[in-house]
Order: sequence, then C-alpha cells, then structure tokens
Amino acid sequence: MDYNKILENLKKKIYHPIYVLMGDEPYFIDKISDYIVHNVLDEGERSFNQTILYGKDTSADTILTVAKRFPMMAAQQVVIVKEAQNLKSLEDELLPYVQNPLSSTILVICYKYKSIDKRKKFYKEASKLGVIFESKKIYENQLAPWIQNYCKSKNYQIQPAAVAMLADYLGTEISKVANELDKLMILLSKGSTITPDDIEKNIGISKDFNVFELQNALGTRDVLKANRIINHFGANPNQNPIQKTTATLYSYFSRLLKMQLAKDKSKDNLIKILGIHPFFFNEYLKASRNFPTAKVVEVISILREYDMKSKGIGNVSSSQADLQREMVYKILH
Repeated sequence: MDYNKILENLKKKIYHPIYVLMGDEPYFIDKISDYIVHNVLDEGERSFNQTILYGKDTSADTILTVAKRFPMMAAQQVVIVKEAQNLKSLEDELLPYVQNPLSSTILVICYKYKSIDKRKKFYKEASKLGVIFESKKIYENQLAPWIQNYCKSKNYQIQPAAVAMLADYLGTEISKVANELDKLMILLSKGSTITPDDIEKNIGISKDFNVFELQNALGTRDVLKANRIINHFGANPNQNPIQKTTATLYSYFSRLLKMQLAKDKSKDNLIKILGIHPFFFNEYLKASRNFPTAKVVEVISILREYDMKSKGIGNVSSSQADLQREMVYKILH
C-alpha cells in the first residue's frame, strides 16, 4: 500500500492490526506513525491505551506483552515500536503474534534505514492481515514535483525557479526539504506564491549565486556571470563545496547528452526524458545548441576529473576554489 492510500484509510478510520513501516526515507515513516499517534485515540484514551517503545530500550517479549493487553475503556490500543531495526531477530519472535494478532491492538513497527527480508515468513504473514509500507528515497528527478505537490497540499504555490533553488541546495532528503518549507510557510501569507526572493530572504540561499544559476550561466556561455558565481563559491567554500558543484553539473550535462541522443526530438518527449518542469525546457534547448555533443562528452569527463581531484586523486596542493575556477574555465573554453 502506498503512502497516500495509507493516510487516506487512516483518515477514514480504516485501521489494520499490524503496520510495518520500513525503508531508507524516514520522512514518510514518521508521518504515518505520527498520524496514528495523534489521531487514532482521543486525548483521554491515550494515557492508558497508547504505548511508544524504542528498539534500543525494549525487547520482543515486552512488545508482545504490551500488544496482547486489552484496551481500557476504549475500543483499541496503539503500540508504536520505533527504531525496530535495533532489535535482532524481532521478526522471528513476533511471527506467532503476527499470524494471530489482537483485533483491538494496532501494532506499528518502524524500521528506519532498513527493510525486512521479504523472503521470510514474517513479511508474508504481516502482509496478509496488516499493512507493509516501504519508504524509498526520492530520486532527483522526482524532487521538483514532490516540492510542488507538497506546497499545493498546504495551499501554497511555488515558482519553478524557487523549486530549483531548493532542490539544488537541500538535495533529496525529504524531511529537510519539508522542514524548510514549513518554516517558510509560517512567515508567508496563506495561499501566496513562494518566489526565489522568499527563498533567499528566509532560507538563506542566494538567488544569484547558486549551482542552479551557475549551470544556467554555463548553458548560455555567459563567461562573466559564470566567473562571478564561481568566485563567490571560492569565497564561501563551506556553503558551496566542489563535490556538490560537480554532482549538480554532472546531472545537468548528462541531461543535455540524453537530449541530444534522443531519437524523438519532440518537445513533450524531451521534457519527459529530461525529467524537468516545462518552464526550463528552453534553457536546456539553448544549452544544447551552445554545447555540441562532442563538447558535452568532454565536459562530463572534465567534471569526473575535478571530482577526483577534489578528493585528493591527482591533486596535491590546489584549493577547492582553484579547482572550481579551473574546471569552469575548461568547460567554457
């Protein structure tokens, strides 16, 4: 069952006796378990009927004892097991209970940064009567739509350039992105549109000196702008590490290469291949014209070279600032 369907059922008070929440992205695991904690039971019922256990401080025996209790003056009890990945052989010890759970208990088991073995009997039995949710990391090309949908769910709009700034600066750690957006929304009027100026003013990401603007400067072969940005990066190395720059530019030029090698050159197909917002299509089109395929392949090679140098391979004394300046010079010339 996917994330949205689980929340939809919970809001309709459709509950299951077992929830196994697992995977590499903790954000969705926390959102589901937090919803259950705050909404299944009334405030007055929680004192006697809601138990939160932590893997480091509990045992399978304790979990079983609590799960087998009957609720007091309530229809159900909720048992949340957080950090379950710290409990060895938990699945084997809970298997008999999972095969015959109490209908009055909602047992939620949270495995962060880990997934249980799908070949084991525990997984098969839990999926029969319960819900198993695997929280996967979001890919880079999924981040922009996620940000837009998240803002929409909170009754805000967000400009594509602002989405790109957030995506480039914060990366694909969803909890971090959501946290920054939540703080920003507190400061803005409900229903307003989030702009690059809002991002710069309240989150501290420069709308003029960021990797997103650097790739645009390179794509248009704006030497002056590219040098201004890279000099700013050199003066602020902690905020703009070279590894982040090379990774973002590698993704950018890899998209250009896919665009140039595509057999179907229609706009809709290229947007699909690139995985970008249509707003940015013309920028990629211009960059594709400014960088022939052979040069794009060379640029990708340059980026790999400087990524290695930034990690000390083939470089003894050059600073990050010097490496970034050299790299941008080679890309543009």
